[in-house]
Formats: sequence, C-alpha cells, structure tokens
Amino acid sequence: MITMYGAQWCGDCRRSAALLKELGVNYDYVNLEETPEATEKVIEINGGAQSIPVIVFADGTHLTEPSDPALRAKLEELGVI
Repeated sequence: MITMYGAQWCGDCRRSAALLKELGVNYDYVNLEETPEATEKVIEINGGAQSIPVIVFADGTHLTEPSDPALRAKLEELGVI
C-alpha cells in the first residue's frame, strides 16, 4: 500500500502522480485541498515541514518531494516495479 499526500496546485505532486501512473503503481491519493486535516499528518511525517508530495510506503518509510529517479529507485527496492 502506497499513500501520496499532495495537492493539485503542486507541480511536484502532479509529476510524482504521473510517474506512478506510468509505472502502473496503485496508490491512495490524499488531496490536502479536499482533506485539510491531513496536513497535520504531513507535518508530523516531515518533522514540522509542510512540503509535498509526501509518499508513504507499506514498509513505513516515506519520501518527500522525491525526484523521479529517487521514487523509481524506492519502488524497485520495495519490489513494486
């Protein structure tokens, strides 16, 4: 299970979502504009920062504002792709 916290206005969020779609990776998307209370979770994960996207993986790890190569490498490491 992968969860991505993001917003439509965020270019990095759109880029990461496009990569996940391109790779055929299923994930839950939490739109912070529609679910503003989830912002608290983002801040908790990021140690106080509000940076997005935050992508949380089944192993409990996360990436914040990952580059496409970093996201792809993480998915490969986890055997998702």
